[in-house]
Amino acid sequence: MTTRNTLALDNLLLNTDSYKASHWLQYPPGTDAAFFYVESRGGRYDRTVFFGLQTILKQYLSRPVTHADIDEARDLFAAHGEPFNEAGWRDIVDRLGGHLPIRIRAVPEGSVVPTHQALVTIESTDPGAFWVPSYLETMLLRLWYPVTVATISWHIKQTLRRFLERTSDDPAGQLPFKLHDFGARGVSSAESAAIGGCAHLVNFMGTDTVSGLLAARAYYGAEMAGFSIPAAEHSTITSWGREREVDAYRNMLARFAKPGALVAVVSDSYDIYHAIREHWGRTLKDEVVRSGATLVVRPDSGDPVEVVHQCMTLLDEAFGHTVNGKGYRVLNHVRVIQGDGVDPDSIRAILERITDAGYATDNIAFGMGGALLQRLDRDTQKFALKCSAARVDGEWIDVYKDPVTDKGKQSKRGRMTLLRHREYGSYRTEPVPPSAASLAELQRPAGFDDAMRTVWENGQLLCDWQFEQVRARADAERL
Repeated sequence: MTTRNTLALDNLLLNTDSYKASHWLQYPPGTDAAFFYVESRGGRYDRTVFFGLQTILKQYLSRPVTHADIDEARDLFAAHGEPFNEAGWRDIVDRLGGHLPIRIRAVPEGSVVPTHQALVTIESTDPGAFWVPSYLETMLLRLWYPVTVATISWHIKQTLRRFLERTSDDPAGQLPFKLHDFGARGVSSAESAAIGGCAHLVNFMGTDTVSGLLAARAYYGAEMAGFSIPAAEHSTITSWGREREVDAYRNMLARFAKPGALVAVVSDSYDIYHAIREHWGRTLKDEVVRSGATLVVRPDSGDPVEVVHQCMTLLDEAFGHTVNGKGYRVLNHVRVIQGDGVDPDSIRAILERITDAGYATDNIAFGMGGALLQRLDRDTQKFALKCSAARVDGEWIDVYKDPVTDKGKQSKRGRMTLLRHREYGSYRTEPVPPSAASLAELQRPAGFDDAMRTVWENGQLLCDWQFEQVRARADAERL
């Protein structure tokens, strides 16, 4: 009889870095409150789409800490070589019911905010547990991942929007399905697929990442956040053999090609150009047309810019086109989806090439995998969570770092909030005077309103954003 070992990752007290266990001993005597913030300190893009905090709050903070959690953490850290604040955690369970005494304020999810602004603030609410916000840094800073995925996806959306507005008669109808998520197999875990896949769906409605649908439903109330279509992979084509390649394609039409349907068929298993000229453009052409479906041909190798252009030209020769109201060609019965070598730069290059050749952006969609959900890290947008203020002997003091070797790592100081101008939409991070007891005493500059909401306080979720609200905020912003 064998015993199955399980890896339990649901103990909040162990969702931290090892050295965090010792930090409660390192603050100045007399400390009874601490204040932290999260920001993007720059990076590839000059603005970020704020998304994913609600997932973290619901998944990790909604369950109160228990004595059993403390027992496990105590034993692990003792063996691991770290001190552990057992008495402090026992007090939280006994006196506060296991609910962490913290307040989290944040911009509404879906907000598009320039870099170098505070996006989240975390503060302690109980003098006996001032050290809790620091303990949670490791977990909370993973917010960088959904924000960065949503940001990459959003910026690609702006690129696609510009080309659609230039070349398409229906930019608004086309845009939601122009970037499809193919990233599930290329990420490090199922949780990454769920969180990253959900972040992409803030901006688009096409996905093959089922985990992302589950996250959108579980954490944001979206019954169905994205859609897909029947599509072939290489194994379902090559299993017919090279000599029967056309039969594999005919089978796809027979199974899935109905009036109004979309059917995607990878066609580069052997020779993409031969497949378009001979199989799709001659042998199967009448079947494609009679089916009433739209055939989506997928190349999957070679130089993306060159191959897409050549495929579009060959499909045009076979199926013809109409000219839309903006003077660009729209292919009859067929489209192209490019899913190989796709990233923000190649998308722009492909669109520039086909636009110069006279083809509308209607003719192309993109599938993005590793570059969407995995080819990124915390430094893509230089995310940081830092302590900026502490109350010591009853007085608030600024806490900051200012390394002479890297001014880019200079941190903000003092308590703060984020303001937004009600007319111009500009943001500014506003300091709270050290003498102020709370944000209520902050005198806001003329024309500015508080851009943050209290989303979590002492174990309670106070803002529960729905997915459509998040989408609407992100879509309302333009470059």
